[in-house]
Amino acid sequence: MDAAEKEEISVEDEAVDKNIFKDCSKIAFYRRQKQWLSKKSTYRALLDSVTAGKESTRFQIINEAAKVPLLAEVYGIEGNIFRLKINEETPLKPRYEVPDVLTSKPSTVRLISCSGDTGSLVLANGKGDLKCHITANPFKIDLVAEEEVVMSINSLGQLYFEQLQIPPKQSTATKENEEDTSDNTTQENQEELGLWEEKFRNFVDVKDNGPASIGLDFSLHGFEHVYGIPQHAESHQLKNTSDGDAYRLYNLDVYGYKIHDKMGIYGSVPYLLAHKLGRTLGIFWLNASETLVEINTEPAVKYALTQTGPVAAKQKVRSQTDVHWMSESGIIDVFLLTGPTPSDVFKQYSYLTGTQAMPPLFSLGYHQCRWNYEDEHDVKSVDAGFDEHDIPYDVMWLDIEHTEGKRYFTWDKKRFPYPKRMQELLRSKKRKGSTDILYIWNDMNEPSVFRGPELTMQKNAIHHGNWEHRELHNIYGFYQQMATAEGLIQRSKGKERPFVLTRSFFAGSQRYGAVWTGDNTAEWSYLKISIPMLLTLSVTGISFCGADVGGFIGNPEAELLVRWYQAGAYQPFFRGHATKDTKRREPWLFGEEHTQLIQEAIRERYTLLPYWYSLFYSAHVASQPVMRPLWVEFPDELETFGVEDEYMLGSALLVHPVTEPKATVVDVFLPGSNEVWYDSKTFSHWKGACTVKIPVALDTIPVFQRGGSVVPIKTTIGRSTGCMTDSPYGLWVALSTKGSAVGEFYLDDGHSFQYLHQKQFLHRKFSFASGVLTNSCADKRGHYASKCVVEKILVLGLKKQPSSVTSHSPDGKAQPVAFTYCAKTSTLNLEKFSLNVGADWKVQIQ
Repeated sequence: MDAAEKEEISVEDEAVDKNIFKDCSKIAFYRRQKQWLSKKSTYRALLDSVTAGKESTRFQIINEAAKVPLLAEVYGIEGNIFRLKINEETPLKPRYEVPDVLTSKPSTVRLISCSGDTGSLVLANGKGDLKCHITANPFKIDLVAEEEVVMSINSLGQLYFEQLQIPPKQSTATKENEEDTSDNTTQENQEELGLWEEKFRNFVDVKDNGPASIGLDFSLHGFEHVYGIPQHAESHQLKNTSDGDAYRLYNLDVYGYKIHDKMGIYGSVPYLLAHKLGRTLGIFWLNASETLVEINTEPAVKYALTQTGPVAAKQKVRSQTDVHWMSESGIIDVFLLTGPTPSDVFKQYSYLTGTQAMPPLFSLGYHQCRWNYEDEHDVKSVDAGFDEHDIPYDVMWLDIEHTEGKRYFTWDKKRFPYPKRMQELLRSKKRKGSTDILYIWNDMNEPSVFRGPELTMQKNAIHHGNWEHRELHNIYGFYQQMATAEGLIQRSKGKERPFVLTRSFFAGSQRYGAVWTGDNTAEWSYLKISIPMLLTLSVTGISFCGADVGGFIGNPEAELLVRWYQAGAYQPFFRGHATKDTKRREPWLFGEEHTQLIQEAIRERYTLLPYWYSLFYSAHVASQPVMRPLWVEFPDELETFGVEDEYMLGSALLVHPVTEPKATVVDVFLPGSNEVWYDSKTFSHWKGACTVKIPVALDTIPVFQRGGSVVPIKTTIGRSTGCMTDSPYGLWVALSTKGSAVGEFYLDDGHSFQYLHQKQFLHRKFSFASGVLTNSCADKRGHYASKCVVEKILVLGLKKQPSSVTSHSPDGKAQPVAFTYCAKTSTLNLEKFSLNVGADWKVQIQ
């Protein structure tokens, strides 16, 4: 073993140790903000300084201690968004403002100044249903929607802004400056506050620009449920933080991260959603420096008993969640997304940061990976193993050891003497090597620097434009993925969709590819936490996400591996991966019974590919997440707000992975008092708004189809997605309580940009009403010729046996259709017909 490998392994073993990473007590800007806020020094707005420009309304805010005014700007943005920026009016040098994350300059809406009382200013959008109510002293902003205050800014007085100073060596007046911040400049106090340098372990962070941190609080009125701010191995619903404990957004390489922990891991999206009955809100804090978020939820107290004599008064107290953001540097630049529905908030956020990139179809198949496949023979035998056991897969990833001395874009000539030939073998089965166009995996891009503080880059490293790394740490990985995706598009002369998988990410990363949850462990608890982790990524714009199936670190027992494959098959990015010191775990190495169960799970994934692809199209064009927490689909049902062990795939399928060992029964919550739900295997059905005990054997993954939906499937499975292009389709039609159903289907060539530039796509709508199933066009702009036919239709929830079924093709011909009906399960099976998927037709059941 060479020295580099030794270092690698020792770093891995050590990195599980939390002492390598900072907690709040070790972060100087956190300590400074806490100390200063304890003094309750407030800001006031100087409303006589208000100027209304074409784009924004500006005014000064000042604090008695600092004496130098800050400049606040309020913008109204298209689609019910407000933006608040606070910066120094005349900083010593420019402060960093995050570029490239917003897709374009947002279109502003002129805010109308309504008369406020003395000491306040009211700004309204054109319709007048959204208002910003600015109070001068102390400075506070209330966001008013339909006459109700839904959010207050700085109502707790936590606005904090360290203005840039001249370094002490250059200034004789330093003492004065420092006293403003600290009131005390002893050596000990200097170290405690970390103004110009900060020590951590044996590292010293020298701050040439001095202290520059910012902070602000937001109070969400009536909200008890908040979500977002990935990435943490934590519950989907954000938890209360206490002093010295905050959600940390700082991208770090944490090998075998701890679960139920608020420490920062590989990615950061500084975006939080709040939801209550009747309204969803979003707060997008556009800052790429290290950021901490504190959360305090006070639940509603229905009756506060106040004893007045013999009578106890009943007083209703509303719930409230306070969110306190703190960042090391930059400016305050925050977008307030006012909803009112979850779907509206998703659209507002994607209007700012972009939608999920439309993936190439192959990337929705199964990916096989290991650190590392040893040589060409190894690759060949693993590939053959999939065919031998009739398991489809699309991608074989080689980790770093295929290279010469870990140098990317090279091949180890001993182990891989004929890389082109090896890839041609994969290509012949329509699987992905890298001959036509390279598909790329960006790893270790937090950036991971083993000899740096917290295993990452020094904060005072200088980037292009003379910016310190501390300003942009959290967008380093975003830029790498952006450059990779744009480079691949250029390489194909703009023809091919790239696929880029990244470990580190930021707001807007969805525009460039997929994300996975990093170095997880082969334990049941990591399988369980993967669900809330992926739901949180999904609601913050990153739909293409997954977790390493089986756990990257350690050796999963056969039962855990099977359960993980069953879960992964119903999650957007589906990849098996393991570290090099684990036992081999290809799907056929755990005995015949387990091989068959894993094969079934992967084949179920391939059956549902048309539904997956249609969902990704909806994410791409309409900003709707692929994997959805129940509260997104059922926003008016309080029981859904805290559920994180099951989820919706689109609006049609509810999935409840089994995450406990030796489980024989699971409790599945089926939402919606007007809904009916069908078990996708047994076709049993239940009314919604109840919890059902579902018996589970090792071959069961509870999946339910929602009544009122149509799900397109493939009826035959090939060895890869490319082998299934022309294979026939089926439809699963699940009837609602009213006997109707609707669904959509999207198809294009699966790899190029022609769907965008030449409108070469099919977008179809299936609807079932009064016994007639209709296939019609959902988007007339699209044109794409497909030979594919619908050959099977399964109708669930049909109460009585039909006397006849006929199909009506576009030329008006009526054909009888063979059918079987099962009265016990109320299912109708239609088979052996051939209706073009892209044509208008009807099937009539009488």
